[in-house]
Amino acid sequence: MPRTGRIPKRQTIPDPIFSNLLVTKLINNVMVDGKKSLAERIVYRAFKKIERETDKNPVLVFEDAVKAVTPKAEVRPRRVGGATYMVPLEVRGDRAKSLAVKWIVAAARGRSAKEHLNAKLVMAEKLAAEILAAATSSGGAMIKKSQIEKQAEANKAFSHFRW
Repeated sequence: MPRTGRIPKRQTIPDPIFSNLLVTKLINNVMVDGKKSLAERIVYRAFKKIERETDKNPVLVFEDAVKAVTPKAEVRPRRVGGATYMVPLEVRGDRAKSLAVKWIVAAARGRSAKEHLNAKLVMAEKLAAEILAAATSSGGAMIKKSQIEKQAEANKAFSHFRW
């Protein structure tokens, strides 16, 4: 954390095919070990599968999924007088979308899938299945959202420790 001033936000470039910043965020979250071209192939294959299954624009289906998974509240630790309290806070827009995309990718990675010779085909199928599940308000990402919101609801008694 800097001692002087604020760090400016870095400008992100939209993805080359759909020209969408949210798709870029998804690609960057899928990326492992800096292999961006592999992450792009996985995401675009998942989008093709979504388009084949739903006959809708895959970006709109993905945006619906992110909207469904976006959390309203979360808990953050706050130390008061030697004790740590989990204080419920509203989630701001950018962080909420980032959390939603991370949860969708994590739930897709955690899914079991049919065995393939090619690992990227497996991840593309799992990602497509998780995006479709999230768009219909089900799946692992929705479970994570409900857990976080239940935790925030349970800790409402500590909301006066907000900063």
